[in-house]
Amino acid sequence: MTDRADAASGVAGGVAPSQGFTPAYRNYALFILMIAYTANYVDRQILAILLQPIKEDLLLSDTQLGFLSGITFAIFYATLGVPIAMWADRTNRRNIVALALTIFSSMTVVCGFVTNFAQLALARIGVGIGEAGSSPPSHSMISDMFPPEKRASAMGIYSLGINIGILIGFLVGGWVSQWYGWRAAFFIVGAPGLIIALLVRFTLKEPERGHADGISSQASAAAPRVMEVWKLLWSQKSFRHIAFGCALAAFGGYAGVTWIPAFLIRSFQMSPGEIGTWLALIIGFVGGAGTYLTSWLADRYGKGDVRWNLWVVAIVMAVCFPFAVGMYLSMDKYWALAFFFVPAFAGAAYIGPSLAMTQGLVTLRMRAVASAVLFLILNLIGMGLGPQAVGLISDLYHPAYGDESLRYALLTVMVVWPWAGIHFVLGAKTLKEDLARAKAHSLK
Repeated sequence: MTDRADAASGVAGGVAPSQGFTPAYRNYALFILMIAYTANYVDRQILAILLQPIKEDLLLSDTQLGFLSGITFAIFYATLGVPIAMWADRTNRRNIVALALTIFSSMTVVCGFVTNFAQLALARIGVGIGEAGSSPPSHSMISDMFPPEKRASAMGIYSLGINIGILIGFLVGGWVSQWYGWRAAFFIVGAPGLIIALLVRFTLKEPERGHADGISSQASAAAPRVMEVWKLLWSQKSFRHIAFGCALAAFGGYAGVTWIPAFLIRSFQMSPGEIGTWLALIIGFVGGAGTYLTSWLADRYGKGDVRWNLWVVAIVMAVCFPFAVGMYLSMDKYWALAFFFVPAFAGAAYIGPSLAMTQGLVTLRMRAVASAVLFLILNLIGMGLGPQAVGLISDLYHPAYGDESLRYALLTVMVVWPWAGIHFVLGAKTLKEDLARAKAHSLK
């Protein structure tokens, strides 16, 4: 079947051919998807700035708080991402993103009504279920709108939703909880997602699959089964290292962003509003710069040698580690915040290049599932175990260190940063061959 025939069939099926997208529309679509991802992260991370007041109000342990921040959310978010991504590889991705926004925004509002640990755990599970349907379809749509040489930058812009979401979550959550209580914070951040869902549903178009790669002849082909996607991905050595590098980077990142507010309260007696302002500015602006610049550098140098997509990330991971150690050893709050600039820069820097390479390591109809598989590994290890590990270690250290136990628990888990960098270096070794193998598989 020719590209023209595919385009015709795409229009007939309600799919807007990507070759009809103007640069202005393409940038608009990327912006709306990024805003949706921002809402995703606001609702996900709002809990971090509220951990200490929730602990005091509901009388919870650090282990329970780690469970709420990590495993409770991550298990459902990560595992449901795969079947939802399979659905996205077979049907309209835009509608799935809109539905997901509606679910997780509504469940965030529900979090404000809970009265005990079990109810809050169930509400967070609901948020995780909703958010599972947001990212993989969005990644797939972006890959069909932007060509490979611009894809890491596009993914980097999309991933700015992480930093903007954390900025809004910390700033709004910190001050609202200080002025009106932690329940009001959930109400205020949950509602806007419902409006964004309407923008996604009624202003975005479903792109034709594969046109940006020049191989849209497969657009009408049946989507492979999940085990076929898994088999192809896992046969690629570069993907295995990308996945574990992302998982370890996420382990350190989620551990830090979840527990840093409580660390600053316990070790430096800072107020929620003060903490929210500092972390919003650092993670929002410095972290956003890191997320975008790393992806931009990956695209720029990756044109000459695609392995730079992973080398750039490895360099960022290596530079981050000593500053993370300095932060948790500091006895002055301003020095601790100053050291935090570099870990914040690196916090989500790995995501754009890793997503771009993962999308290139599979065929067209595998993209949403490939993204979900990467996020399954990343989130189960990173989001699920990172915050939980810190909570457990903090409770274990408490008899010896008292309120400073959280400081040393966070310091303990920071060894994952250089470990992650090693995986990105190893992944670069076979990246060229693996990308070529996936492209050949697409043309069969």
